[in-house]
Amino acid sequence: MSTPLVVAAIVTLAGIAAYALFGGADFGGGVWDLLATGPRQGLQRTTVSHAIGPVWEANHVWLIFVIVAMFTCFPPAYADLATGLNAPLSIALIGVVLRGAAFVFRNYATDSPGLAQTWTVVFGAASIIAPFFFGDAVGAVATGNYAWLSPFALSVGVFAVALCSQAAAVFLLRETNIPQLQADFRRRAIRSTIAVWVLGLVPALLAKTAEPSFFAALTGSSARIAIVVAMLLGIVVMLLVARGHDMLARVAVGAEFLAVLIGWFGAQAPNLVPGHWTLASAASPASTLTAFLIAVAGGMVLLIPSLILLFMVFKGPARAT
Repeated sequence: MSTPLVVAAIVTLAGIAAYALFGGADFGGGVWDLLATGPRQGLQRTTVSHAIGPVWEANHVWLIFVIVAMFTCFPPAYADLATGLNAPLSIALIGVVLRGAAFVFRNYATDSPGLAQTWTVVFGAASIIAPFFFGDAVGAVATGNYAWLSPFALSVGVFAVALCSQAAAVFLLRETNIPQLQADFRRRAIRSTIAVWVLGLVPALLAKTAEPSFFAALTGSSARIAIVVAMLLGIVVMLLVARGHDMLARVAVGAEFLAVLIGWFGAQAPNLVPGHWTLASAASPASTLTAFLIAVAGGMVLLIPSLILLFMVFKGPARAT
């Protein structure tokens, strides 16, 4: 493969990783908003709202970036994916739009508790629907025939929701300085990490019988190393969370996400869509890839500092909620 193709593939994977982590944590916040319980239920939801409010739109920049990267760098694969996965991707995007609308409408319905509660349920449900169907689509790609209703693909969707919930619980630890609230999210971070392990085994077990070729690739040397690293990082996340090293826990959960993605997509490589397209067969001409990479480099000069500034302003030290 040519250098521009390899770099374009890495850049696209980096965009997927960024959306999986930041967009995933955003979705996970909605999950914990829906599951808020106990005497601090209201405070838990307020913390989630304060955490998501300033950045939820910015997090979806990465989804737009991945879409642009795919149809620019790998247009036939993009067309194939958009056609074969039209149903799950459309449902996921409906979830993205619906949760954003519900989040805004809920904040304007404070004078009507019943209406606010309705939008809270919609917000939480959409926060599950979106990552579930994005994960389901990823699982359907691995089947090679876009079987998005197969048990394997559906189990990947459940696994995706668990990953998002884990990231959100870890991130929320620094969104409040109220000890009781931190304890609530600390328990959820540890429990959701265990859930990630358990639910991550289900797709692997199903793949062994339903998708033997993918299972063989998933247990190959490079993918196996990445998966083991992800599991070890899960242990690190729990230790850091338990000991109160919340910033380091954020870094560790981000590394865990990256290891999961490397293991998953590494198992497919060099296939972009197993049985349909490889990276090389789906790639645009070298001139297009080069132009894309130049545009990305120029855009990142503006985008990355802007995002850093946004997070520095709104995601500083924990504050009371």
